[in-house]
Formats: sequence, C-alpha cells, structure tokens
Amino acid sequence: MPDLTLQRCASCGAELPERDARTSCPACGGLLALEHAPPAERGAALRDRFDARLRDAAAGHVADAAGAARASGVWRFRELIMPGATDADIVSQPEGNTPLFHRPSVAAWAGVDGLLLKHDGFNPTGSFKDRGMTVALTQARRAGARAVACASTGNTSAALAAYAALAGVPGLVLVPAPKGGAQQVALGKLAQTLAYGARTLLVRGDFDDCLRLVREGAERLGVYLVNSINPYRIEGQKSVALEILQQLAWNAPDWIVLPAGNLGNTSAVGAALRDAVRLGLIDRAPRIASIQAAGANPFASGYRENFATQHRVKAETVATAIKIGDPASWDRAAAVIREFDGVVTDVSDAEILEAKAAIDAAGIGCEPASAASVAGVRRLAREGVIRAGDRVAAILTGHVLKDPGVLLDYHRADHDAPLVNAPVEVDATLDALARVVDATAAAAGR
Repeated sequence: MPDLTLQRCASCGAELPERDARTSCPACGGLLALEHAPPAERGAALRDRFDARLRDAAAGHVADAAGAARASGVWRFRELIMPGATDADIVSQPEGNTPLFHRPSVAAWAGVDGLLLKHDGFNPTGSFKDRGMTVALTQARRAGARAVACASTGNTSAALAAYAALAGVPGLVLVPAPKGGAQQVALGKLAQTLAYGARTLLVRGDFDDCLRLVREGAERLGVYLVNSINPYRIEGQKSVALEILQQLAWNAPDWIVLPAGNLGNTSAVGAALRDAVRLGLIDRAPRIASIQAAGANPFASGYRENFATQHRVKAETVATAIKIGDPASWDRAAAVIREFDGVVTDVSDAEILEAKAAIDAAGIGCEPASAASVAGVRRLAREGVIRAGDRVAAILTGHVLKDPGVLLDYHRADHDAPLVNAPVEVDATLDALARVVDATAAAAGR
C-alpha cells in the first residue's frame, strides 16, 4: 500500500517517507511538516463523517485498543492526522473529547460575554499533551523505535511516560534538576512521570538545555524524539481546534486563544484551521491569540518587531509549563500568526494567578500556564483587540492538580491578592463553626 503521508522539510523541501523515524530534515536540520493524501469527502460530507464517529463513540465502549481508537477525540479526525494508521496501529487511552465550558463569572472577569473554556486538562494524563502523544507513539511503534525521549517542563514527560507504557516502548525524559533547593518541575507532573515508569533524568540546566541535549541524543543514539518539533505531535494537537469547531456545530468562533511556550500548540491550531478552511469544514477561520508569561516572552517580543528577530530569554515564571526561553517551533508559529491575523501578547505572573483564581472559583480549575489564555483575553479585551461581544474559545491546557504547590501558596492568609480563599483555623466547637457559616452565607448574599 503506498504511503498516504509524506514528510517534507519546511526549509529546503526535502522529502522523507511516512515511517521514517527522523524528526528533523537530514539535509538541512529544518523542521518537518506532514502532507496527507486528501480525504475522499469535503465540506458537509466530511463533517457528517466526523459527526457520525462522534455519535458512534458516545454509544460505544473502550474494551480494547480498537475501541479506544474509535472513541478517541483525536483519531476521530484521522484523515487529517494520520490517514494510513489502522485501529491496530493506534496507541490510545482514549484522549480528547474534552469539555467546552461557558462560565458567566469567568466571562465577566475577562470582560468578554462570549468566552468559552476548552478544558484539555480533562485528557487522560491531565493535559493537552496527550493529543500529540497518542500520534507520536503510534508513529514510534510503526517506525520500530527502540525507545522514545523528550525534554519537558512536566506535562510532556507525564504524557510520554503514560503512552510509552501503553505502547510497550521504553521512555526517557529529561527535565530540569532542582536549583537552589527549588523544584523547576511541578511535583504533580514529576510524580506522574515516575509512576508511569519512564526513566527520568534531572539535568543541571533549564528546559532549553534539556531540549538541546535530547535533540543531540536522538540524532546520535537512535531514540525517537517526541517533543513538539516532531511533526506527528503537531498532527495530534491539531485535534483540539477541530474539536472546538465540531462542538460549535462547525460555526467558527471569532478567536481561539491559547498559552504559548514552545509554540507547538500555536503551530498545531494554525494547521488545523488551514485544513478546515481548505476542506470546506468551515467558511471562515477564527483569529488566533498566543499568550506568553511576561517572564518567558520571546515570541511576544518578536511579535512586537514583526518577527524580525528570533528572541531568546532566560525564562522565569510561575507558569512552569510555558517556562521556555527559546521556542523550538518559532518559525511555524510565526507563520500561523501572520496567516490568521493573529496577535501575541504577554501577561504578568500576577495576572496569570488572578485568572487562575477566577477559573478555579468557577468550579473548573486549571494549572497556572492554562490561565495565561484567560488572562490574555482580559488584556486584549481591555486594549480593544477582542470585543466584548466576540465569541472566544480559550484553551485551558492542564488540570488544576498539575501544580498544587502554586495553588496553595496563592491561598495564604497573608497573601494580599484578588480572590484569595485562605483556610480558616477554628476551635472544635459548634459556636466557632456557626460563626464561619454565618460569615460565609453573608458574603454570598444568602
């Protein structure tokens, strides 16, 4: 059977076959992009195919690998992701099918009535990384990889460890070692990585050092790299945008807003929208806003100069999942921002934590990096870039329990910040409890 996918270098045009395990161009070192054979259907017919799979998945069960593949919110769109994969090939938990919430309190906080929250923290390992990892590990197994590896700020390592265990492929992760007695990776994410069985290396450096080292190791040691420079990772992450469009009955929102670190997700959302317009799934594309932390803002700095310079910074932010100073997918993401009339901005750690507190208080919860998207919506709304009546889908990338240390530190009794909910110590008496009940009810107007 001929390949249904071609890997092509975005820089020099060199071509690699579908199952080639290299993740960068052997001729020039450029990033690879995937070109798939066009699906048989377009427009309404293709929408109907995807919608029928959604109905079938809701009615079915996940008793085996084939059932997981059919239930997956990633593999539902397989014609746009890896058309040559069979159910037997696919490594799936399943993943995707994450909720799209409207919470009036969060919309009011952000100043955008039509704000929707796409919560990818509901994926199996608690982050959007599972969308890309199911495809990357499927490709690793199809290509006969002896091991898979990644550099990580935490979520990628947790997803790699889980999907490598499912695939039966050894996994190695490189994460920044503690510095000055402080962890650089949230303990919830590190605990997942260890629990799922990946070999974990604590590198004396930051994420950028880890990525440089693992890229060199992948080339020389024959392990399969599954960071977001891997084109199959990008293909899986396209599904978050496709799911948003499907959940909105294929009526595109005005904006998709997302946190930005290594820029793989910005690249993936752009690729999905490109497919959706080209194949007639939607009649117009939303604009894209990528939001960085002010302490890790090379892409935002580049945007302000029309991407004339590829910036690098020494990243420092409480939002560890986007604590990246030298994004690997810069060129792809810059092209997406240009193509979709996008914007890039940055928000302070204080803004991120206030946004997180607003999301958490709505009963949803997310990790700090996720809240950058909502903090960015508020910033862009105040600047008049996003209008109060726009329909905006903000992606929350990780679960609230990914980084509980930051959450507990925010809700301290001595922390003077908005929406602090500090625990109250009381005597073991009914009178003490009654005073708290009365005060709580009064504050809520009850």
